[in-house]
Amino acid sequence: MLYGRSAEISVLDEVIARARDGAGGAVVLRGEAGAGKTALLDAAAARGGAMRVLRLTGVESESDLAFAALHQLLWPVAGSPGALDALPEPQRLAVRAALGLAAGGAGDRFLLAAGVLSLLVEAAAPDGLVCVVDDFQWVDRASADALLFAARRLATERVAMLLAVRGDAAVKGVPLTVEVRGLGEAAADELLASRHGALPVQVRRELVTLTGANPLALREIAARLTPAQLAGREPLPDPLPGGARLFGDRVAALSAAARLAALVAAVEGDLDVVLRATGRLLAERAGRPGTRDDHPAPASPETSISAKTSASTEAKSEAEAKSEAEAEAEAGRAALAELEEGGLAEVSGAGVRFRHPLIRSAVHEAAAPAEVRRAHAVLAELTADDRRAWHLAGAALGQDEEVAAALVAAAGRARDRGGYGAAATALARAAELTPEPRERAVRLKDAAVAAWLGGRPGQAESLLAEARERAGGDVAVTMEIAQLRGRFELNSGNAAEAVRILAAGDSLDMLADASEAAAYVGDTAMIVELGRRAAAHPEGFLRDTVAGIGLTLGGDAAGPDLLRRALARAGELEDPAGHLWAAAAASQLGETDLAAELSDRAGQVARVSGMAGQLPVVLEFVATAERLAGRLARSQALSEEGLELAREAGYENTVAAHLANLAVVAALRGEEDDCERQARAALAIAVPHRVGLRAGVAAYARAMLDLCLGRHAAARDRFAAIAAAGPGTGHPAVVWRTTPDRVEAAVGAGDEAGARAALEAYERGSRHAATPESRALLARCRGLAESREDAFDEALRLHTNPFEAARTALLLGERLRRGQRPGEARAHLRMAWETFERAGARPWARRAQEELRAAGESGQAPPAAVLDALTPQELRIAGLVADGLSSKQIAAQLFLSPRTVEYHLYKIYPKLGIGSRTDLARLVVLQKAPVAGPGKL
Repeated sequence: MLYGRSAEISVLDEVIARARDGAGGAVVLRGEAGAGKTALLDAAAARGGAMRVLRLTGVESESDLAFAALHQLLWPVAGSPGALDALPEPQRLAVRAALGLAAGGAGDRFLLAAGVLSLLVEAAAPDGLVCVVDDFQWVDRASADALLFAARRLATERVAMLLAVRGDAAVKGVPLTVEVRGLGEAAADELLASRHGALPVQVRRELVTLTGANPLALREIAARLTPAQLAGREPLPDPLPGGARLFGDRVAALSAAARLAALVAAVEGDLDVVLRATGRLLAERAGRPGTRDDHPAPASPETSISAKTSASTEAKSEAEAKSEAEAEAEAGRAALAELEEGGLAEVSGAGVRFRHPLIRSAVHEAAAPAEVRRAHAVLAELTADDRRAWHLAGAALGQDEEVAAALVAAAGRARDRGGYGAAATALARAAELTPEPRERAVRLKDAAVAAWLGGRPGQAESLLAEARERAGGDVAVTMEIAQLRGRFELNSGNAAEAVRILAAGDSLDMLADASEAAAYVGDTAMIVELGRRAAAHPEGFLRDTVAGIGLTLGGDAAGPDLLRRALARAGELEDPAGHLWAAAAASQLGETDLAAELSDRAGQVARVSGMAGQLPVVLEFVATAERLAGRLARSQALSEEGLELAREAGYENTVAAHLANLAVVAALRGEEDDCERQARAALAIAVPHRVGLRAGVAAYARAMLDLCLGRHAAARDRFAAIAAAGPGTGHPAVVWRTTPDRVEAAVGAGDEAGARAALEAYERGSRHAATPESRALLARCRGLAESREDAFDEALRLHTNPFEAARTALLLGERLRRGQRPGEARAHLRMAWETFERAGARPWARRAQEELRAAGESGQAPPAAVLDALTPQELRIAGLVADGLSSKQIAAQLFLSPRTVEYHLYKIYPKLGIGSRTDLARLVVLQKAPVAGPGKL
């Protein structure tokens, strides 16, 4: 029975009720041991009515076993034949591998987490699902990552996730928390009275004060008091038993056999294994002949535990082995029965669980270290794979290469299934047990990589620092560690420091990474130097690109030729990174339209290839490409997706990139508050991290906001500041790309000299550009700075980007209208108005509309773009429907469940007034299609 928990139950009831109605979510119950979190979970789950309940309890002894908790939670669903068939194939394969239903796996934690989400959504049909997770602090990292990924994506699902956690253990991304504190005085009195009748007021108050009204402490301590103490005739013991001491006397009162069974159950949860190990250890203590091992665990690394456990499994007849196993289990049952009768442990299915985690702590406190090691050694004889590896590690006394190798193998299995957190833990422990210094450094390095891929950059950096200390004079290992340090810094730390670290290497890969880092910083001199060093390497796509960028920036005539040669091989590229390098080559040539196309291709490759871990970074460039094309809603949708994934992965600098792009989108829409908020957040990361590219884009957002709102002088000053900013706070690429806007701002502010100077710089930067759009932008700049109508006409003929064509049309229309030629102006202004309305660029749409009215045409407002009614998530789904993908395929690419995709489609159709995927695809294609300009009608 619950006492005094009506407020907590009310919150849980609301979460469950919302999930029942299709608006799921997660809640964390946080409190100290014994506060009553488990009782609250039990009560809440029972109030779900017809909703299905899936449960798991974190077990400390299994916290290093990858996916042990997921197996416990999902097996009632996934263990049924055909249960996983509804999942998209990549998710299905990942979940099967994680649950041990298939070998291997995709090795991508995002795919696995999406599969877990999909499976929970499937399990929620038809009445909803309550997912109960107790002792979350002991859930293995691989399972915890997957569960939290799902918990953050339940808003449109019929799933409630209730997570109970002790103390201040992190539960990332679940904001709703219920603090489970001590009981109120009245509730504590009621609890004591239910067990011991009416107690004197002074005794009650003293117990409540000394226990903090912790329900478990109240029950257990009061039960240990004498009648005289309860009656107030004798003082309460000082100090009261607390923590593990609550159960220490009960553990001490057990028989030797039961204490041994408790110790085995404290380090292993499988019932059959606990029974056999207990029986074997009891036989050892009794000194009976014929046991497998009559000796304690080895006390030095000279005697390998792994070898000893192998030797202890000498061949026996099947009958002998069976007879021995049965005898061991029978002896274990008698010892375990005493634990059950004493209310300390219980058998649940095929597992053994203590009634409360503090009992396990008391058992550990009562055992000598040698006893614990021996228990692990015997358990290693009876288990296999990951469990065997961890029991070997628990039995180890000193370094042991064979045990370390077993942990490395366990890490490999976890990594293959996407369990990078578990792999990092196993590799770090393996390094501790590794005798050879070089191999220890390699394993620490590998642990750092696994931690990084698991979204734990802090742990990764600590492991890498230790690896660096252990590497000694090994040049190859030192360079590998340096490259990883550089990559870590580039993704989440100081980009300038990444340049310094990576530039010390001579391999092409390190030079390419250093060039990428220097590009993020905006350090042109370093990019030039790195390009020259890369040119000394043999020809190839990456070499040509890195060398070509550097040489081009350095004014070497060979640079553009190398970039053209690299782009000629773009069709051979298979990975997202290659396509992004190709986009960088096109951008360096001044062909931003080709760069955008290649960035978009990188995003497609990342999605279909299952390389979900690369998506946050790839989406930086895809979202930018969509924004440059004037597809603001899609750019926003992609940046919001990338922002969420970057935060999941711990990629701080990628977070800055998506915030900066969102700030520009907000500026183009005239959303001043959103623009300022997102720009400020991006700069708060980018400036201290010396990521000049993203700092430049955030500054550009503020300049564009001024330009869009007609504040030309302020915009001109901001663009001038962007141009003057040095590496780390600005970026040459941002300066070059934004020069057409700078020219427009200068002309609007009456700064003709500033406009001409900006034009000259843009002409120099565009001298190698050959695509029509790049020439169109240059022509528009000439039209503005030199007041040439023919240049505007040329730009309109060349434009392939509808959004930029509309900007040119607006500028030309304004010129014609003010030159007393309203008839010629109207067609340009009408096209601009319609395009801006369609794109959602409201400030420019208003400006075009006002100019059109001044030209004598009131005109009917163009219809809003139909897709503007969609949310970012719905827009992403609509785009993939237009690409011909099925719901399962869309779910796989967006890390959703197929049911969620169908739910969104169900909402999309009435919003758009359509009834089929074909209609939706047609609308998306029409929105993407270029709008004919006046000269192209």
